[in-house]
Amino acid sequence: MFRLAHLSDLHLGPLPDVSYRELASKRITGYVNWQRHRRKAIHNGVTDALLHDIARHEVDHVAVTGDLVNLALDAEIDIAREWLEMAGTPDRLSVVPGNHDAYVPGALHKACRAWRPWMTGEKTHVWQSESGFPYLRTYGGVALIGVSSAHATAPFLALGTFREEQAASVAKLLDMAAGRGLFRIVMIHHPPVRGLTTAHKRLYGIGLFQKTIARHGAELVLHGHTHDPTLSWIRGKGHRVPVLGVTAAGQGTAGEKQPAQYNLIEIDGEPGAWRVMHARRGIKGQFPVLTVDGGQPTDLYSAPQFEAK
Repeated sequence: MFRLAHLSDLHLGPLPDVSYRELASKRITGYVNWQRHRRKAIHNGVTDALLHDIARHEVDHVAVTGDLVNLALDAEIDIAREWLEMAGTPDRLSVVPGNHDAYVPGALHKACRAWRPWMTGEKTHVWQSESGFPYLRTYGGVALIGVSSAHATAPFLALGTFREEQAASVAKLLDMAAGRGLFRIVMIHHPPVRGLTTAHKRLYGIGLFQKTIARHGAELVLHGHTHDPTLSWIRGKGHRVPVLGVTAAGQGTAGEKQPAQYNLIEIDGEPGAWRVMHARRGIKGQFPVLTVDGGQPTDLYSAPQFEAK
């Protein structure tokens, strides 16, 4: 059995000191939003509580689907690198970037360079972007395919993209992993499902992503971005594919969004007979007195939607 924890949207804080020069960009809107709203709701102690619970469950791997930082300041990128070193070694933790990690032009390149050990995989001779996506990592009977939907956007936009070049490479990696009999998990920040977020935050290329999964298959898709605990289904090759979202890993009990959770996923079986148990585990209480618990696990592959074509 392979046990995986899925986190997203840490938005590590507090913000380091910001210069006027750094604010002379889209960052000014994010800075105002942090001061007015996010700093009151996001708390690193909440993320720490999730990590303690993850360690207690002795997971084999941790998947982080983006937005480690807020404004993609150089100092924030360095702080996130320190967090990654604390949270898990590169063989135990995998990352894809989110829109906040690519907040302004040039930021994504800096983040990927700093976080490269957690964002790289096998040498497959498949095309990769300048930032190194998509990548393929394998652990036991599981393949993790890291996809980047992150890019810099104009103020008040948080869009993602999934284009033909990346789709072609993802298709090859999916086929490669299927040929090895692996359980294939695709990691992406923006939800590849229509209706889960507003137009100014959506993924361009949802249709292309879903067409790629329908033609080549996958066993599970993980995403972040919405700060909501969602379960959706998209067409796969022979069966529908579960698509799991998750609340922000830094979200405290203050604010409109549900407090921090992570997805605990247990994978067992073999091709054609997989068993996937899923539970959401999240915080309760007020900092610094926090507890983490969750409901009973459910078997995603026994759901009626799984068999629907």
